[in-house]
Amino acid sequence: MAVSRTPLIAGNWKMNLDHLQAVALVQKLHWSLKDADHDFASVDVTVFPPFTDIRSVQTLIEADKIPFGFGAQDLSVHDSGAYTGEVSGAFLGKLGCSQVIIGHSERREYHAEDDAVVAAKTQAALKHGLVPVICVGETSEDLERHGASAVPVAQLEKALEGVASDAEIVVAYEPVWAIGSGQAATPEQAQEVCAKLRDVIRASLGDDAAASTRVLYGGSVKSSNIASFMREPDIDGALVGGGSLKVDEFSSIIRFQKHVGV
Repeated sequence: MAVSRTPLIAGNWKMNLDHLQAVALVQKLHWSLKDADHDFASVDVTVFPPFTDIRSVQTLIEADKIPFGFGAQDLSVHDSGAYTGEVSGAFLGKLGCSQVIIGHSERREYHAEDDAVVAAKTQAALKHGLVPVICVGETSEDLERHGASAVPVAQLEKALEGVASDAEIVVAYEPVWAIGSGQAATPEQAQEVCAKLRDVIRASLGDDAAASTRVLYGGSVKSSNIASFMREPDIDGALVGGGSLKVDEFSSIIRFQKHVGV
């Protein structure tokens, strides 16, 4: 089944930028794309600021009618209660967030989030009308021991348990060994894993979901390599870390269709 999937370029700001810097970055990014005559309908753009920035980003995007989505970098499995420091999906929904990152490798490593927690957070996101961006990926040790796709496939299978076949999700393959290393996976390596992740979506949610769900690549994505990834049939966009903090670089990544040879 041939389904057109609109590319998604997502910027994960991680723990960077206060609310004033966030507003400035969104404004400059929008101006940069307009100055370049970018077709905003051709690529979806979502930014993921720190929690303290979301309200300011929301106000700017809505007031200036900037065609970006915005989301959160994490959410709680709980709706409310005595959970100091956590943020409910209900709160994020009220702010107008469209998406939320689930199971990023930094959450898995630094906060001991296992596959069960990722699955619970996926359900929490869907409950409150948020599209979960489910992150999966292997470490260099996983790669050596199990091969390129075994760990991300198992992670995604667990995350999709109990997810309805018509639920909207995004999957992001981020090989942990490539994040922030400057050494991205090759397009062929990324395509191989993303194709197997799409097979998991098909087995778990059905053919329609497999055809419509966007699978992103993340891990040292740059303006100089984004076009090569986007040529691959099962890669529908990118989850960008450090590059999303630099206006010119992120603007160029978003405009990958303008790159030579694309």
